[in-house]
Amino acid sequence: MREENTRRKEFEEIAMAHLDSLYNMALRFVFNKEEAEDLVQETYLKAYRFFDTFQKGTNIKAWLFKILRNTFINKYRKTASMPNEVFFEDIESVNAHTPYEQENKSGEYAADTLETKYNDLGNLLDDDVKRALDNLPIEYREAILLSDVEELSYKDVSEITNVPIGTVKSRLNRGRKLLHKSLWEYAKDRGFIKRGK
Repeated sequence: MREENTRRKEFEEIAMAHLDSLYNMALRFVFNKEEAEDLVQETYLKAYRFFDTFQKGTNIKAWLFKILRNTFINKYRKTASMPNEVFFEDIESVNAHTPYEQENKSGEYAADTLETKYNDLGNLLDDDVKRALDNLPIEYREAILLSDVEELSYKDVSEITNVPIGTVKSRLNRGRKLLHKSLWEYAKDRGFIKRGK
């Protein structure tokens, strides 16, 4: 009993700090508050269940995002109820790296011209920016949110999304260009770029 209490306390201390980030990403996946809450709850239940497999000293945030993403993909596969544009080009290449994923498979249970960095998106996410992000193809949106908003490394994003680092960089580049295009007027109106550009 004491061991379980220690385990729970350790999990809460290091994992629960990322609740808001996970919820925001879940919301960008499913566009529905209740479904996002369910997705995050399921993610935390699975993370706690397999907490013994987490390697201490590694990035807990990246580990949680990977579980969130895999949970979303598995729900998508089962229900096929997501909008048509929600599709991961690499959905079939998700490999099993954790006991959770193996068990699941067995069925048991900003552009350079902007004068602000895209890393500041977390502070700027008003309706226009959210809309622009949500309109991106999901693989670009996911890369930007994980890298630029959540500030995860290319390596972490690569591991979460199961694609090479080069693909992560390419998605970021393309996604930022699409954001640049869709936010050009928004950025001019708010003084993020000079009128002469």
